[in-house]
Amino acid sequence: MSHEITVTAANFQKEVAESPLPVLLDFWAEWCMPCRMIAPSVEQIAEAYAGKVAVGKVNVDAEPDLAARFNIVSIPTLAVLKGGQVQVQHSGALPKAEIEKLIKNAL
Repeated sequence: MSHEITVTAANFQKEVAESPLPVLLDFWAEWCMPCRMIAPSVEQIAEAYAGKVAVGKVNVDAEPDLAARFNIVSIPTLAVLKGGQVQVQHSGALPKAEIEKLIKNAL
């Protein structure tokens, strides 16, 4: 069972802005090789931090307005949000330990 949420413009308010937990958003696309490289790490983090951090995936091809809202110009981009506000954002592939640091630094 996946602990990741597919985030869309339709569910953003409920799943991200109103989330009682910090949210790690992974902005990605199917054709993006670096996105595919970090996907297993993001999934493992979603499992390991279940109940502490919500993990959402935003397909930038399916959700261009949401990507534009966060000024996503390259992918993968990871953003940690609390109360719907970006705490930290990083573009480019990162090893799992660095992704965890993004989360911990924002908590």
